[in-house]
Formats: sequence, structure tokens, C-alpha cells
Amino acid sequence: MSATDQVVVSPQIQMVQLLTGFEVSQALYIVAKLDIATILSKGPQSLAQLAAETKANADALERIIRFLATIGVFRTRDGQVEITELGLTLADGRPESVRYAALYFMETHYGPFGDFLYTALTGEPAATRYFGRPFFDWISADPERVEVQNRAFANITTGLRAGMFEGYRLPEGAVVADIGGADGSMLVQLLTDSPDRGGIVFDRPEVVVAAEEKLAEHGLTDRVRCVAGDFFESVPAADVYLLSYILHDWDDSSCLRILRTIGKTADSGARLVLVEAVIPPGDTPHPAKGIDLTMLALVSGRERTADEYRELLDAAGFTLDRVIPSSTSFSFIEATLR
Repeated sequence: MSATDQVVVSPQIQMVQLLTGFEVSQALYIVAKLDIATILSKGPQSLAQLAAETKANADALERIIRFLATIGVFRTRDGQVEITELGLTLADGRPESVRYAALYFMETHYGPFGDFLYTALTGEPAATRYFGRPFFDWISADPERVEVQNRAFANITTGLRAGMFEGYRLPEGAVVADIGGADGSMLVQLLTDSPDRGGIVFDRPEVVVAAEEKLAEHGLTDRVRCVAGDFFESVPAADVYLLSYILHDWDDSSCLRILRTIGKTADSGARLVLVEAVIPPGDTPHPAKGIDLTMLALVSGRERTADEYRELLDAAGFTLDRVIPSSTSFSFIEATLR
């Protein structure tokens, strides 16, 4: 076979590869959980060294690494295991790290997807049945799960959304409230270069505590405060309300409750900025179409089209002003309270 020849993969083989995708995600989870990428970021190691340091079974680890090397996560040569640039995204403490996203997905999402048929038949979240309670209630019941979730969201904010804020500035307003702001990562990125603005990170009590350290780290504690509460009940007063990847977690009726809670507190003319992945029309590939399945299985939420956001906002008393695409799969949806 010449270098220009291509191997033709039959539809049957393509389908088998798709069906065994769970093997890839589980193998990557092991790399994240055992912190293998962090260890190898300091330099190659022998398999025996790596197995000893991670307390893993050497034979099992060798076979997992051999498999992941075929998709570019590792390189193996002369008995040494080396991490690739792709694999380094699972190393801890790096700007491009998604290690905690890997832990979060596999420790909180993977199990419910085993019950996805239930969702297909009933339209109800598999996670509620799997965990015996709504997904976010289950997360909040365990401080360790909350910590993993906060770190995962920070990974997504600093990694998967890297570059999306270039050229974007929030609408005018002295005080910006990040509703459902978790550890404050989003507000940090948006306010660091706006010294004339104040901010509020608003989230559930067990979640928002993580923001205090983040704000202190970036020198923002003098102009950004943390407020605990429930956005279904009340929100603090502000000029600009930021909801980053919040509405996609909820069904339309719940979204209306959140938006109307803001409307009760805010003055007419207050600005709203949603950071969401807007679904494009037709069969165009887009990450939001896959994330929509996560919403379907775990919570009551969904990803939405631009028209669906327009209708939702209008019903809550907001006028959609514009949808601004970014360099990532996320967009800024700006609206004004009537």
C-alpha cells in the first residue's frame, strides 16, 4: 500500500468504533484519577516506575496506556512512557487542564447514562432515578462532589472557553452580578480589565464559598463580593446580570422563574448577558447538540436555538438585543429588561 492510499473503514466498523466509545472515556478517566499525566509532565518514566507511583497493576496499566497511545495520549519507546501535548490536558495545575472536567463527567455523568433508555421512554432525567434525587441536589449533598464540580467548571471556563472573551466587553453598568457564578472564574475574566466596575458572585451557600479564594487570588475582593442565595427566590440588585451556562440546566418554566426573579429586582433597562452554546439550524455539527443529550439525561434542561432564546426572554419581559458568536462554541446573548 502506498503512502497515498487510504484505509477504507466500512460503515459496520465505524459503528462498532462509535459503540465502544465508553472504553475511551473510562481509560481517560483512569489517567485523570491516578494523576498519570501530572506525573509524566515532569518527564518520561518506565512502566514499572509509573505503576509503582500510582499503585496500579502493571499489566493492566500497560494495556491501558498501549490503547491510549493509539489515539495520541501517550508515546511509548524503549520501555519508557511519555505524555503527549494532548495527554497533558489531563495534567493538574496547567492552564489548559481539563483533569477535573474528566473526573466530574465520569464520576457524576457516566452512571446515569447507563439508564438513558429510561429517559428516552419517559422524557424524565435518568439521573433523578439513578441517584434517587435531582442531580444538583445530589451534588450539593457532598462537599467533595461540590469541589469537583467547582474545579470542573473552572477548567471549562479557563480552558474550553479560552479566547472567547477577546474583543468582548459587557454592556455598561456599574455593578455586574454573576448569577450562579460558582467560584467566580467567569467574573474574574470579565472584570479584571474593568477597574471602574463592581461585582457580585451569587450562588448556593455551599458553592459560593469557593469564590472568595478565587477573588482574593486575583485581587478583586475590594470590589467584588460573594452573596449566597437561591436564584428561584431572589437575587441581589445590579445593573448587569450575567448568567453563564445556567439556563441550559433548566426547562422553560424554570428558566422563566429565574428570569422573572431578576426582573422583580432589577430596574427597567437593566442588561442581561447569557453565555450559552446556541444550537445552529439543520444538521450542522456543533458541540451543543451533544451537550443537549447531557441535559436530557441529567437535568430538566436543554440547549436552545437563537429563536428559542428570543421567545424565552420575551416571555420573561426581556428584549433580545443581539447574539454575539465567540471564537469558541459559546455565544453572548444580550438582552434588556423592558
